[in-house]
Amino acid sequence: MKKDRVGIIGPGRMGLAMLKHLKNSDYDVTVYDVSEDQLQSAIEAGGIGARSPREVAEQSDYVIVGVGFEPEVYACLTGAEGVLQGTTKGNAVAVCSTASVGAVQDLAQTFDEKGVSFLDAPIARGRWAADDGTLLALVGGTNAVVERSRPIFETFCSDIEHMGSVGHGQVAKMMNNYLLWVNGCALIEAGRLAESTGIDLPKLRNALMMSSGDSAALRDWDRMTFTWALKDMQMMEKLMDGENKSFPLAGLIKELVKDGRTVKATNPPDWSGEGGISNNP
Repeated sequence: MKKDRVGIIGPGRMGLAMLKHLKNSDYDVTVYDVSEDQLQSAIEAGGIGARSPREVAEQSDYVIVGVGFEPEVYACLTGAEGVLQGTTKGNAVAVCSTASVGAVQDLAQTFDEKGVSFLDAPIARGRWAADDGTLLALVGGTNAVVERSRPIFETFCSDIEHMGSVGHGQVAKMMNNYLLWVNGCALIEAGRLAESTGIDLPKLRNALMMSSGDSAALRDWDRMTFTWALKDMQMMEKLMDGENKSFPLAGLIKELVKDGRTVKATNPPDWSGEGGISNNP
């Protein structure tokens, strides 16, 4: 079977790694980024440079969007020079960005009207997993688009979980990120308290990793950052706004992550014995 021609919009730190894995699997990949430096890096990695998202779509059967913020997702997909203007019936679009449930559902309907398949496909596990090709894709969409997407995503993902319809991928990613930031904030506070007693924090960490206090945040403490934490919690807030229920912990975590990035980058608890400063900003 002939491979889809792939397009990547937003080949930044994550997208560049995805591009390299796709090229290693002999995919033709067209790339676009608003940053000339990012675009040049992607071209040097084997991508075919394009001048707009529309041009990416014109040269691709399957377009992956990996830009940072929801307004950028809309701009590159439905703007005047967006993917919608260049794609054709039978093609597919996957949004790997973290966006609101309503946004991906709205976009899916727009592309469906043109006969273009849509996959809600946020990515988890971080930059180091992107380098290793062991990302987790939390996908929402029809069985048909998920199966079409699988060979492409398997080049950079070790796990692809079909969560349900469009929007459910974003829900899964939000819950993952929420629990990550809950644990991250707790580790700052617990680490401060434990250090004040004089306990050896790395020894405590090793013990906790064998107990019910274990978490991915604890294991990946040195690589963990709070770069996207506030954005993630704002997405959670959007989701909660549609529910007639109280979520007090989420509101508290949203406030705590505002300081978490500074603390983690400057003077965090030394859980690993290596200074605690992230080596993967």
